[in-house]
Amino acid sequence: MASFSVPTIQDNPTGWGPCALPEIFKDMPYQPFAKGDRLGKVADWTGATYQDRRYTNKYSSQFGQGNSQYAYFHEEDESTFQLVDTSKQQKPIFQRQRKFQQQQRNMRRQQQEKEKTNVNMQILTKSQKNRERDRLRQVRKWQKQYGNRIQQKNQIQIKNRDASVQVKDTWAVIEEMDFPRLSKLTLPNIGDADDVLKCGTLEYYDKTYDRVNTKTERRLLRINRIFHKVTTTDDPVIRQLAKSTGNVFATDAILSTLMCATRSVYSWDILVQRVGNKLFFDKRDDSEFDLLTVSETAQEPPQDEGNSINSPHNLALEATFINHNFSQQVLKPVAGAEDRLAFEKPNPFVQEKDEEKEVASVAYRYRKWDLGNNITLVCRCEHDAVMIGPNGDNQFINIKTLNEWDSRLAHGVDWRQKLDSQRGAVVATELKNNSCKLAKWTVSSLLAGSDQIKFGYVSRASTRDSSKHVILGTHQFKPSEFANQINLNLDNAWGILRCIVDTCMKLKEGKYLIMKDPNKPVIRIYDIPDDTFESSDEEEEEEDGDDEDSDDEDDDEEEEEEEEEEESSSEEEEEKEKKPAEAAPAATPAVEKPMETEEAAK
Repeated sequence: MASFSVPTIQDNPTGWGPCALPEIFKDMPYQPFAKGDRLGKVADWTGATYQDRRYTNKYSSQFGQGNSQYAYFHEEDESTFQLVDTSKQQKPIFQRQRKFQQQQRNMRRQQQEKEKTNVNMQILTKSQKNRERDRLRQVRKWQKQYGNRIQQKNQIQIKNRDASVQVKDTWAVIEEMDFPRLSKLTLPNIGDADDVLKCGTLEYYDKTYDRVNTKTERRLLRINRIFHKVTTTDDPVIRQLAKSTGNVFATDAILSTLMCATRSVYSWDILVQRVGNKLFFDKRDDSEFDLLTVSETAQEPPQDEGNSINSPHNLALEATFINHNFSQQVLKPVAGAEDRLAFEKPNPFVQEKDEEKEVASVAYRYRKWDLGNNITLVCRCEHDAVMIGPNGDNQFINIKTLNEWDSRLAHGVDWRQKLDSQRGAVVATELKNNSCKLAKWTVSSLLAGSDQIKFGYVSRASTRDSSKHVILGTHQFKPSEFANQINLNLDNAWGILRCIVDTCMKLKEGKYLIMKDPNKPVIRIYDIPDDTFESSDEEEEEEDGDDEDSDDEDDDEEEEEEEEEEESSSEEEEEKEKKPAEAAPAATPAVEKPMETEEAAK
């Protein structure tokens, strides 16, 4: 018969479950729970499963949250542990009061506006609501159609500028270079230039003009002197150097225009002649290449037309006139040869000795650079004057002029008020309005190797009169320091020049034109016929040849007329010999005949 053993029954008077822990569960944590606890909360270790307040206590244990056996306790306290206070810092009482007052003020303002709108509001009928809806729809339609036009009327529209030369249909575009692409070019590590030849004479700068200010202004004088602006191929020195030195030839004005092309706004053009493996960069005859631009890079450049004194052309003439006169007025008077600094060669453009006294102070410095890739650049650079330095040495300087025409129209600062106290603001305004002109002057000084560049501040005596000016002050910079100040990257300038030279070197022999588009930031290279832009000298020679031919024809006609007159006179004499002489003696006709023939011959 089967036996039945009664198991041991454990009685737990304080609760339910076993009284002692079995061996297999001895080291495991135990979470006490009651029979009424829901089992859905068993796997929730965070206690943040349900955010709704209705389910907050749905799965809460009867023994409370504090008896959790799964809570984390840090046993070892770290001495390096620091508690960071992330609570919001409480403001002082006076600041809290200010914020409260501001809030109260805003609430009152909103309440007042709300009351105003409530007073003006009226109850609209259904038909009135429909009309109002149609009106708003029509207003939105008008804003879409004419809104842009209204904004454009408020802004001054920049007129389309004319090109510096009329492009003909027969000219073919060889290359087109946009400014964003040119501004990324760079050609570093260009070595120092080597002097090939020095010509001309320089006069000394008068340092008394450094003390001129707005209170001790000086009147700008009109000084009649000759300024030679000879292009590259007309320079006799460059013609001689082309036989032995270099394969790219230009002047500093042409090079500075090419190297600062990305800053230009107005149109300009340069001729390129490819002769063999040599390049000659020239300017056109009778062009406005040497005129100084005014407010070229301003946000609203001058746009007057016709005979207005503030038209771009008249302002350029005025600026060039000021620059020439100022550069000669600030020099010391010359009493003898010791008041000048003469170079090894005389000025190559002076034809007569009497003309030398009327020529402006200038020295020409022919220099060459190695641009790599078998390209040797020869350039004619200029110095305007010489100045005695602090150590008693001679320093070569370039003298340039910044002119004020009308500060209100130019959106600048009044020089008479700001030049002495805030000269930096004046320079910054000029840099914004004349960025291209300042960059070209700086590049020309760096190419020439000038020690200093001196700026003169010249303003109109009256904004309505462009013929009278006053000097308000001067400013002096080192070219390299001023280049950094105006953010002029010389490596980029050399890169632009090298790109243009490489492009022209790949072309066949002939004549080409580099022109800046008048309204777009683009440079184009045109292939033009060889007889385009012929110089006036050649035309004069042709006219002289035509005059000589016409003179020869006139002489031939006169000779024919004389022969006819002689024949007619001889026929008259024969008739007279046949007629008998009635009253005259026999010897008389013999005397009169030769007189008649002489008169006829005459």
